[in-house]
Amino acid sequence: MLRLEGKLMHGLHNLGVDKEDVSELLKLSSHNWDDIYALDIRHSSIMWINDLESDDLYVSWPANCREVLKPVFPGSIPSIRRNFHNLVLFIDPAQEYTLEFIKLAEHFYFYKVPLRIGFVFIVNIDDEVDGTADAGVALWRAFQYIAEEYDTTQAFISIVNMYKKVENRNILTVDNVKSVLQSTFPHANIWDILGTYSKYDGKREAGANFYKMTGLGPLPQSLYNGEPLQDEDFVKLEVAILQRMVDTTVELQKYVLTGILNDQTDTVDFLMVMNNAVPRINPLILHTEWQYLNLISTSVTADIEDFSTFFFLDSQDKSAVIAENMHYLTPEDDRLSPVTFWIIADFDKPSGRKLLFKALKHMKTSVHSRLGVIYNPTSKIDEENTAISRGILAAFLTQEKRFLRKFLRKLTKEETATAIYSGVKIKTFLAEGMDKNAFEKKYNTIGLNIFQTHQLFCQDVLKLLPGEIGVVNNGRFLGPLDENFYAEDFYLLEKITLTSLGEEIEDFAQSTKTIDLKVMSDFVMKFDALVSSLPQSASRYDITFLKENHSIIKINSLEDDMVFDVIAIVDPLTREAQKMAQLLIIFTDLLPVQSFYRFVLEPELMLTANGIVGPAAKFLGIPEAPLLTLNMITPEGWLVEIVRSNCDLDNIHLKDVEGAVTAEYELEYLLLEGHCFDVTTEQAPRGLQFTLGTKNRPVMVDTIVMANLGYFQLKANPGAWILKLRQGKSEDIYQIIGHKGTDSEPDLGDVIVVLNSFKSKILDVQVCEAKALYRL
Repeated sequence: MLRLEGKLMHGLHNLGVDKEDVSELLKLSSHNWDDIYALDIRHSSIMWINDLESDDLYVSWPANCREVLKPVFPGSIPSIRRNFHNLVLFIDPAQEYTLEFIKLAEHFYFYKVPLRIGFVFIVNIDDEVDGTADAGVALWRAFQYIAEEYDTTQAFISIVNMYKKVENRNILTVDNVKSVLQSTFPHANIWDILGTYSKYDGKREAGANFYKMTGLGPLPQSLYNGEPLQDEDFVKLEVAILQRMVDTTVELQKYVLTGILNDQTDTVDFLMVMNNAVPRINPLILHTEWQYLNLISTSVTADIEDFSTFFFLDSQDKSAVIAENMHYLTPEDDRLSPVTFWIIADFDKPSGRKLLFKALKHMKTSVHSRLGVIYNPTSKIDEENTAISRGILAAFLTQEKRFLRKFLRKLTKEETATAIYSGVKIKTFLAEGMDKNAFEKKYNTIGLNIFQTHQLFCQDVLKLLPGEIGVVNNGRFLGPLDENFYAEDFYLLEKITLTSLGEEIEDFAQSTKTIDLKVMSDFVMKFDALVSSLPQSASRYDITFLKENHSIIKINSLEDDMVFDVIAIVDPLTREAQKMAQLLIIFTDLLPVQSFYRFVLEPELMLTANGIVGPAAKFLGIPEAPLLTLNMITPEGWLVEIVRSNCDLDNIHLKDVEGAVTAEYELEYLLLEGHCFDVTTEQAPRGLQFTLGTKNRPVMVDTIVMANLGYFQLKANPGAWILKLRQGKSEDIYQIIGHKGTDSEPDLGDVIVVLNSFKSKILDVQVCEAKALYRL
């Protein structure tokens, strides 16, 4: 904890933060980054089959929000005529799983569960396919017909009846749709409804387009108040929905009590605001481990066009140089930008221009973001291959932002690129009011070094190949990306940043005396990047003492620099207070805590006249007073043993040791680890033993499976091994029926494990009692 705190304080010091402001900024680092984001369900593609606030079915229910405060039986959900609970189901009508989803919706609807239910139908969007040949299209057109001629509720009831007629593999057929239409609506013309020229085919593609835009995973998908539900088992899904409804009711009670939610509030709008609703949920953004850039510069300074110097900088200094020399497109009104985007691409390729277009589309509506570009050319860097990229850079360097935005949008169009590559001068596309002379002069004199610098940054720091695209958001890198990155994804990134630390840092930056908006925005970006790279810390508290005359002891820092602020609150008459006093005394002597680490790595084995000598680590200049311990941090699965040492390595007093402390370690074994469970009981098999050996020596080591977790481990060395059940009770009672992580086929008699590297290997073994296997 102290090491992380020290790293954060050191970063703030390098950012120029005053000692008095450190404590205030450290409080921001404890913010929760694991917010749940909901999909905005206020979309026309969702076909709602009921509405609690307007349907006659619920007219007897009370509509007052305060009804949610009345007591109900534990686990019950109050029946209130408000759309507090909303379920959206994304389904393909012609798939087997759809039957269970229809049954689930039917159950909720006919038992009058206070739940608004909506469907998004994803069907074939090919205009050549009609309802006489495709069951999904047939259902869509039938639903549209019934909803238009009667109402949506009747359309849903008809769909339920269609799926009740399903027989063949639980998959809907066109005949099922026709049968219900003919029996329920005998005067309906089936061909007019389902045929080629059906007028009930409108917005057929809307569901598929909406589903594609949401970023959700494979079908089927279900959302509760916009939040994705992951349970694939329908029984578990029903339980999960009901539990969410109970939990949401508790949350709603808080909002009603505080007056935030009342009868004049639009319920769905309120839920979307409370649930961090976004138009797209991109799992790449929400579930990918980010790469964090350290944008705080050391004492090194370099010109962005000095490629020879930039080449020898380390990753941190490369990142800092890029950040210091970045030019931005900012919102129209002059204000601080707490969210910074760098888009990385080859803008002379369609994929790069497409990404730039999506970023500009987001910038058109955003008041919190600024946009910079990093060039990652695909091919050799010359004037011909950077025609558009040089135009983008020249515009950033010479034009006002009100003209810059329009010009960049023009350069993203494919017809513009085609014209430029065919010989049309880029100045032809300059708009009225732009500084044409400055642009043309800069465009013709831009060197290629800046593109080489950017490309080297992409390759060395971001690990991108030439031409690959990516996004950096406040120092967090996401990439490489495919071309399916939308303006809504930039909005999601902006939302995440603002709801985590961006808004709080923005408030702090605005409270400073700095008036340069770029400097303030850079500070927010760098601080956000620094804090995001560290693990989330415990909650912090701002402690204010009412009186300090007789009950508080203050010990001021001896150094006028960044210091740890430690506050201990104790009862002075307890033993704990005595322990705390001694601990604080030790803290004043030892902070900051130091440890001494050496990373041992050699390019190859070192040979001497006596043979092979292992790599060694040397510790020099270590303080002699503290009590030290020597140990090794090894890769997982290594069993390392001390072979030779000249003192107790757990209690080293250097001042009492004559000469140097020496220790020799040896890699004795590689651990083969695994988990085992009985497939019939789904528990760890009690007393089961494994052996590991070779064909000639079947039993070289053995082990027992732990009864609580099913864990086992065996000592091994590089080579091919055979894993077996130990002869005796283990072999008599159990049989191995499956295994993963091994190097043999599941149907082979022997379980073969090959250790051909120094990495750990973990097995998953399934066993079954022989008599149970016989019954199966």
